Amino acid sequence: MLAAAIPEKTSPTEFAQAGWEKLFPPPGNADFLKDNAKEAGVQQTESGLQYKVIKAGKGPMPAVTDTTLVKYEGRLRDGTIFDANEQAPMPVNGVVPGFSEALQLMQKGGEYRIWIPSELAYGEASPGELVPPNSLLIFDVTLLDFISAEQMEELRQQMQAAPGGPPPAP
Repeated sequence: MLAAAIPEKTSPTEFAQAGWEKLFPPPGNADFLKDNAKEAGVQQTESGLQYKVIKAGKGPMPAVTDTTLVKYEGRLRDGTIFDANEQAPMPVNGVVPGFSEALQLMQKGGEYRIWIPSELAYGEASPGELVPPNSLLIFDVTLLDFISAEQMEELRQQMQAAPGGPPPAP
């Protein structure tokens, strides 16, 4: 019987997983999305973004110029969590195109799972060591609230006019 030596700093589980993936490589992003689109409740937009409504929200949807407050968890296909936040303010036009598109489909209180193809995320770029180039991103997102660009400007003006408000920008 031949036994393979487990490389240093590799757990037996990681070693077995690597061997399994050599024999049965996971599908590429395109094949994954093709199969995922067939899952119950998954919808696909013209751009290729996929989403599933976990819980419908109510009311209007944010516009591209609005600022949202979201709860989210971002994962890679292998389940690695690369980012999460309980209450993050996000300008709709200040995130990757796929996330922006998904936010504009949601209503306040809505919970979605979204699958962002790499070309609607970071593409060949890597935003950090946790997200490799050409990564398909999976997010669980809850739209907590949003305000319009006009409301955001009013708040900014009120804060500048308030006594003891923020110091002027340098």
